[in-house]
Amino acid sequence: MLPELQLAAQTGSRYIAGIDEVGRGALAGPVTVGVVVIDLHMLPPAVKSSGTGVWQPLNGVRDSKLLSAAARMRWQPSICEHAEAYSVQHSTPQIIDAAGLSAALGAAGRAALSAVHEQLRRPVDYVILDGVHDWLHAEVPVRTMPQADTQALSVACASVLAKVKRDALMTELADEHPEFGWGSNKGYGSAAHRAAISAQGPTEHHRRSWNLGLEPLPGL
Repeated sequence: MLPELQLAAQTGSRYIAGIDEVGRGALAGPVTVGVVVIDLHMLPPAVKSSGTGVWQPLNGVRDSKLLSAAARMRWQPSICEHAEAYSVQHSTPQIIDAAGLSAALGAAGRAALSAVHEQLRRPVDYVILDGVHDWLHAEVPVRTMPQADTQALSVACASVLAKVKRDALMTELADEHPEFGWGSNKGYGSAAHRAAISAQGPTEHHRRSWNLGLEPLPGL
């Protein structure tokens, strides 16, 4: 059963927000948080009664890491169309350096949550947050869930929107600083990216509080 439907059965929730982040391990660029709200009352009766979660308009959406860039771009319009509300917000490298990663995630997440509350004209009933640590610190109930992006449809949708928006931003920044290869590595720690940092020095888009000269980070 979809975690959203389980949560609704346990709490009586109607509006459930899935939240996921991208860019946590990057050396450059922001950390980005996506929020997607599903109105469970709008799900087809067959989905709600069976609990299988096969909602045809979004059947096939997966965690962004499991989809190609082309597939993420194809799914973005459908997610935006069928979500009851959605938002994607960034925290800059300067915020990350000044406040730390968890605080930066929380700031972006609360900004995105505030945006969907404005769209809904009311708070969500519950949040499903990917991971085991509640970095959101929101004023609505939050349920953390390891690997929620592979289980909860709302979280998978949030991961796709966040990934598409952050990738587009890094591609734009790559035009300003082509030597770092952000169009392909999206700010993560590839060998070529680290070599460029060593040769050119960091830019205003790098996280200067991070060790920028270590071995490449694990894959995207």
